[in-house]
Amino acid sequence: MNNDSSSRIVAALRHWVAGAAPGAKLPSTRSLVAEYSASPVTVQKALQALASQGLIESRPGVGTFVRAVRTARPLDYGWQTAALRSPSSPLPSLSGTMRNVPSDAIWFHSGYPDRELLPERLVRAALARAARGDAALSRPPAAGMPELQQWFAQELGSATPAGITPPTPNDVIVLPGSQSGLSSIFRALVGAGQPLLMESPSYWGAILAAAQTGVRVVPVPTGPDGPDPADVDRAFAETGARAFYVQPNYSNPTGVQWTAGRGAEILDVARRHGAFLVEDDWAHDFGITSTPVPLATRDDSGHVVYIRSLTKSVSTAIRVAAVIVRGPARERILGHRAAESMYVSGLLQAAALDVVTQPGWQTHLRSLRQQLQSRRDLLATSIREHVPLAHLDSLPKGGLNLWVRLPDTTDLPRLVRDCGDAGVVIAAGTEWFPAEPAGAFIRLNYSGPNPGAYPEGARIIGEALARNSG
Repeated sequence: MNNDSSSRIVAALRHWVAGAAPGAKLPSTRSLVAEYSASPVTVQKALQALASQGLIESRPGVGTFVRAVRTARPLDYGWQTAALRSPSSPLPSLSGTMRNVPSDAIWFHSGYPDRELLPERLVRAALARAARGDAALSRPPAAGMPELQQWFAQELGSATPAGITPPTPNDVIVLPGSQSGLSSIFRALVGAGQPLLMESPSYWGAILAAAQTGVRVVPVPTGPDGPDPADVDRAFAETGARAFYVQPNYSNPTGVQWTAGRGAEILDVARRHGAFLVEDDWAHDFGITSTPVPLATRDDSGHVVYIRSLTKSVSTAIRVAAVIVRGPARERILGHRAAESMYVSGLLQAAALDVVTQPGWQTHLRSLRQQLQSRRDLLATSIREHVPLAHLDSLPKGGLNLWVRLPDTTDLPRLVRDCGDAGVVIAAGTEWFPAEPAGAFIRLNYSGPNPGAYPEGARIIGEALARNSG
């Protein structure tokens, strides 16, 4: 008899067990063989399957019985309350952008690009080659593979103007993703209880990293061209902060790109105060109508601590990033990294390096720019057509998101819930503010799956918002 016969007996007996009392005795194996016209081996396989599911139990020499229902003993974790004590600072909950949603929903919430926007062929080939090489079995240096350090240094150095000393490979520390790097940087350069300036709104992951490291965040409002240098200067002076977390290119969530003049002014402010600028260049590969020029290209005195990730543009499965930092700060950050993870998987480093050094990588980036522009424009047009109560200040020149202002009276939790019930997943803007929100916003990702559904998704958002504001 084949597995189909066994499955048929399992299904029939499961139905019988469901209607039987706990402890009821099943028919004998001989009876089951006759009833189902099956071999003893097939019947035994069926009984074993039911036993592994906890539905029946065998008593040698007596028979097989329906398993008695057992009431689970309530578990007591009260001792952990005393052991853990109060957290040093309130920890934000995990971002709504990370939650799993049904595959048939319209996704506007995620922080990652859809699979069809990734260089899948390059990634698969790179992983296969890395698995056959030494990287699959050897431990890389703590600061990263020298070849990958060289690549990150060259990427930044190629945009460094004359008169500024470009970074060297020794200035590079490879990270297991930029999120891990932020925690190390905040811990090493700021310290628990010390102030950290941060744009508001800003990346929720940076807010979370600051909370987990006990850093005291000082919000600095940002606008369509970046934060006002006067506000930054005043915040440094009033708080004594020695670091400012910034996203000059395609900020998450707003999509803002600082002007060159604004960046130079804020760098001057940091220099006057003897402070660091922690530059998160998360969207370096996602330029659409402009080319990102990192603030770090204008600094060779160690004021800018530069982070660049490959996770979003190469593959979410290849969590590789790097921080480029000069001077004693490098050793301090490297020390914290060693304490946390010792080194980054050589297999992932080799695969990441393979992808970004293939001729097809630049071809992919050119195609990606066109695809992102098409998606961005489609979503923006759909929002303007179907969500008349929403306000979209401008189209971002790069990145993955639209930052949409809603009426101040909007009940955001209700809007998120109503849209979700209708099959559209959105992210409330609340979690991108390190303090109280400056208004009602939603962040909409235009790099998610099924862009053809964007108009329908916008229509559902518009209808839900109209009911919300009614």
